[in-house]
Amino acid sequence: MKFTTLAMLAGGTVLLGSCATDSRDPTQVRAEALTMMQRDFKSQGIAGMDRLKEDSVLAACNKYDDNPPPELTAKLEKEQFATIQWPADGKLMGDWKAGERIAQNGQGMAWNDKGGVGGSCYNCHQIGPATTSFGTIGTSLHQFGKKRGYGPEIQRYAYGKIYNSKAYNLCSQMPRFGHVKALTEQQMKDLTALLMDPASPVNQ
Repeated sequence: MKFTTLAMLAGGTVLLGSCATDSRDPTQVRAEALTMMQRDFKSQGIAGMDRLKEDSVLAACNKYDDNPPPELTAKLEKEQFATIQWPADGKLMGDWKAGERIAQNGQGMAWNDKGGVGGSCYNCHQIGPATTSFGTIGTSLHQFGKKRGYGPEIQRYAYGKIYNSKAYNLCSQMPRFGHVKALTEQQMKDLTALLMDPASPVNQ
């Protein structure tokens, strides 16, 4: 998966989760794992030490094995929703053709990236009928708008989910593309159009 460093943005969730089989106290195991990563991970290019920091969401999902108590989940999802920066011009959709290029681009936030980060959406989702190789961690996006409707509320949901998936599903494995500035506002608009424009191949 080319979005390898987004796993680092997730605070080593996969690594810490794998430590759950250790017979020792999970809190101790997590602390030791973080110490190990802080010792061995070196800043290089755009990959800085800040990628090892757990925020409140990642800490909760790691602590509770992706199933925090409902009241904590509701609190943190509300906080995450408040971080979404909606477009100032009120327009949530851009160009679906540009969105398709972003979705099919697997370039990630690797240490040697100079810019032009892609969405790498196909790694987890079926995007459209022409995409023959795709991951299944995420739900199929084929006919996303056609099945849900093309109205403003669904457009808002699509944009918000791309911006910060944790606002809708706290322990989602989907990257927080806007929150971590992996994608620009225009790129997120274009991806929203890919999902929501009736002319997009996604909705055929």
